[in-house]
Amino acid sequence: MVNTVSFKKKPHTNGDTPSQRNGKSKWSFLFSLTDLKSIKQNKEGMGWSYLVFCLKDDVVLPALHFHQGDSKLLIESLEKYVVLCEAPQDKRILLVNCPNKSLSQSFENLLDEPAYGLIQAGLLDRRKLLWATHQWKKIKKDPYTATMVGFSKVTNYIFDSLRGSDPSTHQRPPSEMADFLSDAIPGLKINQQEEPGFEVITRIDLGERPVVQRREPVSLEEWTKNIDSEGRILNVDNMKQMIFRGGLSHALRKQVWKFLLGYFPWDSTKEERTQLQKQKTDEYFRMKLQWKSVSEEQEKRNSRLRDYRSLIEKDVNRTDRTNKFYEGQDNPGLILLHDILMTYCMYDFDLGYVQGMSDLLSPLLYVMENEVDAFWCFASYMDQMHQNFEEQMQGMKTQLIQLSTLLRLLDSGFCSYLESQDSGYLYFCFRWLLIRFKREFSFLDILRLWEVMWTELPCKNFHLLLCCAILESEKQQIMEKHYGFNEILKHINELSMKIDVEDVLCKAEAISLQMVKCKELPQAVCEILGLQDSEVTTPDSDTGEDEHVGLTACSTPAFQSNSLPVLAASGARDDSSTQISLSPDVSRLTPA
Repeated sequence: MVNTVSFKKKPHTNGDTPSQRNGKSKWSFLFSLTDLKSIKQNKEGMGWSYLVFCLKDDVVLPALHFHQGDSKLLIESLEKYVVLCEAPQDKRILLVNCPNKSLSQSFENLLDEPAYGLIQAGLLDRRKLLWATHQWKKIKKDPYTATMVGFSKVTNYIFDSLRGSDPSTHQRPPSEMADFLSDAIPGLKINQQEEPGFEVITRIDLGERPVVQRREPVSLEEWTKNIDSEGRILNVDNMKQMIFRGGLSHALRKQVWKFLLGYFPWDSTKEERTQLQKQKTDEYFRMKLQWKSVSEEQEKRNSRLRDYRSLIEKDVNRTDRTNKFYEGQDNPGLILLHDILMTYCMYDFDLGYVQGMSDLLSPLLYVMENEVDAFWCFASYMDQMHQNFEEQMQGMKTQLIQLSTLLRLLDSGFCSYLESQDSGYLYFCFRWLLIRFKREFSFLDILRLWEVMWTELPCKNFHLLLCCAILESEKQQIMEKHYGFNEILKHINELSMKIDVEDVLCKAEAISLQMVKCKELPQAVCEILGLQDSEVTTPDSDTGEDEHVGLTACSTPAFQSNSLPVLAASGARDDSSTQISLSPDVSRLTPA
């Protein structure tokens, strides 16, 4: 009744069953409807529709997911040959009775051995199937056409089994088959040369992971050498690569962050920047005056402004209070934090203030030590982060899907494990993405991490590769200790302040270089990383910098997708790092 195209994969043997190497259906399984025992449907309200076929010998076949519709067509076609009824104990299960013993038609070529493949389709209207009486009707159309009209493209992900050679482990338990809600990720290698309307997916060989090195932070001397007599920055690309590789010395951050965030144009002269600051200062205080001049009576009739103020006051009082810049009562840094956030509500009243923005502003004010400069740097940063805080949070949804795409390419086995523990949505990474790891690293490490990310090197969405690098380091513990949903969430949260920023940067860069060198990178991944032409300007390019200065080698083991988890160093960080001395100007900070 139903055929699918074959897909490419490495030859395997399933127990004592030899691999089929010839014939049209060498990558297929088949069963007779006389052997069908039951059909399990997805849980109501839990993602798109899927069907799981269970045979009379208790063999459970891979789930058949539907993207666009329509699983009901398949059920209706089956009803022409078998009687289906709901199981009394579980209405999701349809019990099968097949009185027509002469029926010999079977499902062919649906998929390879259950241990190595998973047919996925999905996102249909979930319909509760009622009692279906057996009615024998003459098929007026080709069974194949009748069954497949309206079906979505079937995406066949090949994933490596993390189980041993025991045949009993080659079948995914029912609990793992339940809700693969994040599997519909496009972009793996596709062969569309057989039957139209189907996509065939195979594993991509990313090649060997290179070893990368970090350098010492950019010094004041190196920065000064790249400025001409009028104050223009020379060799901007080279400077960005140096910053990506080593970050900035703290003395430079106040000046360079304004360029990295787009507050100052890279090609501007010193005089042009002075004029720009005067203009931006006037603009800032006009906006600040708008909320400052609102009387108590007016605010009583302005619920939005009142709510913004209330939320800002709560968040400011608990933002980085252990940092000397913000500790103590009546701290001028806290007052500036409050005033800048209130002024931003005037700058972007539609968005206003959303919890988490204070985390993004705090390091900027700490570095700038100036209310106006901190505001405009924050406004530029919010241009990048805006979608994270919008009511529909479309930016967060997109990033989680993109992260899942990347992680599946790097390690489909780990993805499958997370899905089996209801963690396939990667929601435990939500805080990482929302405020760019602000609460995962120490305050000083965040300064380093952010300035590296602001270079926009070596590719687009580099922060997603940082997520992959962290997850790689934690994969072994999560899988070997069989962490479930709660344990995974708890473990990821407890990583806060224990992650080595240099190690993570090394691993993430190595992953990016590994992908850039891959000649068959999926299109979806190319789009996420901005590698449409599989070419990217990386810090490995000729930069003219002295490569021998302060380089430290980083260990970057590749994902082991086709074997048991391997040891990956997570590198707990020594929290006894030296505090950066504050400028004498800090003591003079007072709100305008």
